[in-house]
Amino acid sequence: MSYEDVDFSPIQALTEGEVVTHSPVRDIRLASGKVLALITLDNGRDHTRPNTLGPATLTELGTTLDGLKARAAAGEIQAVGITGKQYILAAGADLSDISKVGSRDNARLIAQLGHKVLGKLGDLGVPSFAFINGLALGGGLEIGLNSTYRTVDASAAAIALPEVFLGIIPGWGGAYLLPNLIGIENALEVVISNPLKQNRMLKPQQAFDLGIVDAIFPAANYLENSLAWADAVLGGKKVERKNEPGKIERLTKWPIAIKMARGMLESKIGTVPKSPYVALDLLDKAKSGTKADGFAREDEALADLVTGDQFAASMYAFDLVQKRAKRPVGAPDKALAKKVTKVGIIGAGLMASQFALLFVRKLQVPVLITDLDQARVDKGVAYIHEEIGKLEAKGRLDGDTANKLRALVTGTTDKSLYADCDFVIEAVFEEVGVKQQVFGEIEKIIAEDAILATNTSSLSVEEIGSKLAHPERLVGFHFFNPVAVMPLIEIVKTPSTTDAALSTAFVVAKGLGKNAVLTADAPGFVVNRLLAKVMGEAARAVYEGTPIVEVEKAFAPLGLPMGPFQLIDLVGWKVAAHVQDTMAGAFPERFYANENFHALAELPEIVEKDKGGRVTGWTKAAEKVLKPAVGSAPASADTILRRVQDGLADEIHLMLEEGVVPEVEDIDLCLILGAGWPFIDGGASPYLDREGASERAFGGSFHTPQIRAIG
Repeated sequence: MSYEDVDFSPIQALTEGEVVTHSPVRDIRLASGKVLALITLDNGRDHTRPNTLGPATLTELGTTLDGLKARAAAGEIQAVGITGKQYILAAGADLSDISKVGSRDNARLIAQLGHKVLGKLGDLGVPSFAFINGLALGGGLEIGLNSTYRTVDASAAAIALPEVFLGIIPGWGGAYLLPNLIGIENALEVVISNPLKQNRMLKPQQAFDLGIVDAIFPAANYLENSLAWADAVLGGKKVERKNEPGKIERLTKWPIAIKMARGMLESKIGTVPKSPYVALDLLDKAKSGTKADGFAREDEALADLVTGDQFAASMYAFDLVQKRAKRPVGAPDKALAKKVTKVGIIGAGLMASQFALLFVRKLQVPVLITDLDQARVDKGVAYIHEEIGKLEAKGRLDGDTANKLRALVTGTTDKSLYADCDFVIEAVFEEVGVKQQVFGEIEKIIAEDAILATNTSSLSVEEIGSKLAHPERLVGFHFFNPVAVMPLIEIVKTPSTTDAALSTAFVVAKGLGKNAVLTADAPGFVVNRLLAKVMGEAARAVYEGTPIVEVEKAFAPLGLPMGPFQLIDLVGWKVAAHVQDTMAGAFPERFYANENFHALAELPEIVEKDKGGRVTGWTKAAEKVLKPAVGSAPASADTILRRVQDGLADEIHLMLEEGVVPEVEDIDLCLILGAGWPFIDGGASPYLDREGASERAFGGSFHTPQIRAIG
């Protein structure tokens, strides 16, 4: 079947409200005298509203390309180029359109329309050149892949096929064209591995090194250089590609790479997420058959995924991260914030040193660390300097900047040097008395309007500040580990916290490149309260007598990036035991804790893991500690899963009633950013609705209508 025979009228309704990206053309006479017709995609907005490819946009582009094909046949033009407005080629399909398709048939039509139009770039009768002048994501990159040749601006913001991250697949040629351009191993990295690594994107040089683009030019004269290069190619210049179709090994390397990737996926993410495995199958089948076959497979795969629960949840999660996270609910006017010109960090251990590194890199202001003895201070400063050196060695910092950052970090045991700090955060032992003591000492030294912040993970911020002369200046400022990577900070407000202190905290969080969510001062705040529920139910099952591997498997349908005991091993057993005690102490009827867990946490090695990091059992020492406390009534996987589902639904419902956060969207945002809760779940609440846990726990639903499949 030809795409020319398809009736696309059923999706015309999706064009209503579309921000159309237009495709005007101008002729450029090259130095050789040949004429290149250059399309410049432009939606008429500034760079904050990227070009997107909705049905009306694609239809207009298709008409443009048909006209150019006719002109090529008439000998009026010798090439076609396509580029974008300043800084942007295109950010792919208009996801708001895709999420409104209404049926599987309409979803297939969206895929077919993209294939029909972008496919024209390879069927114009003359060579086509994609000049990737900026951001090129999803369909934006597929414009390039459908073209004959590609160049890239060395300053382009990002290049990627992020679809798997959103619960779908590259549906306009990417899953077929890319592996046949750059080989299967490289394609697996771009299509599957990178999206699953927090949606990692390529820099232009990486795209060039992988063979995705044929040439890379500096920003200053990017278009001129690209046009000159295109002219040379039209004149016979050979384009050297690492992976010409005839050079790509398909018989042995291709299936081996697919098999290894499948094993890695099963080890890392389990089998709940659909899109990575659908993408894997498409990449596998791309080794043979025609382009038309590959495109037809993408049509069906995209139609299946777009109309599934996981895509609906992903779109909800995407909206939270793209919009709600950037406009934090409850954040006071930033005009109230105190200007931060120097930061103080109480402590010089690993966490404090990670704080210092982040603050000095992002804020580029003086950072002071202190501790009880000079040896610990020196060790902390040395760690920070060493990490700056690593960044310099990797080329992420130039020499001058690295030296400047090192000079901004100082360490001492003399607390009087806190006097001119505007923002002081503690990173000391997780015990109320210790935190009260250090804040009491510092408060006497700092200015009256300086802000104090505690990084407590579960203690009462109000209680920590209860002995301060000015508790209104104290805020909770809870980071997640690893500090440099995790994007969330929970900002905790006590009944006495001023708007000025809160505003300063939000402005600092943004300056650090983090997303901040405001929470009330409740035990465990948001993330640790709910993770304590997950970990507590895992511990309960073990102490009932369930083998640890069976417990890990029981949690797999949640889709979390790791099992509960793998997570505990990452955050630390002592930390987990402390959080469980805090939560069980606050809500003994709802949270599980066991004294034996503390004895377990004292061991140097507690669980055994395979090469993929999955927990495979207890160490012999752990089995010995556990033996007297473990029962003989193991729970089934279904029982364990239902208990954790119902427990989470109940806890989230109670948190909303208590006003821990304003809305359930804030809880989901915290779980996505702070706990790695998968996009395909949409956080926890859409998943719990779909599984019936909300109805079982409180006789209702977090979302009306529920966030689920559309067709």
